[in-house]
Amino acid sequence: MRNLFLLLTLVLFFSNCSVHEGLSSNLNNHTTGVVLSQNNFTVVKSVQGEAKVNTFFGIGGAKNALIAEAKANMLAQASLIGKSRAIINETVEINRSFFPIVGVYKVTVSAHIVEFTE
Repeated sequence: MRNLFLLLTLVLFFSNCSVHEGLSSNLNNHTTGVVLSQNNFTVVKSVQGEAKVNTFFGIGGAKNALIAEAKANMLAQASLIGKSRAIINETVEINRSFFPIVGVYKVTVSAHIVEFTE
């Protein structure tokens, strides 16, 4: 009986839970409207940025600016400056993992980069 209790305790201790959430709606109020119905652009690449914070016993870690940090990491890869490029299909994904002692809160921002040819 004691071994069974020890086994169940270990299984519970080493298991985790995870929650995924995607924010695909446009949360920006200062966007520029671009019509992509003409054949005057090419999709150059796909970019992604991540930011994460760890918590201990549910305490710690500033989650306030994780989306902004992940977006800044994404834009660093986009090489938009000096080119006729724009970001489209921006998606924000949030993943929360819970372990018995440590929690991980991770934000991933991904998008496609298009370049206008005319």
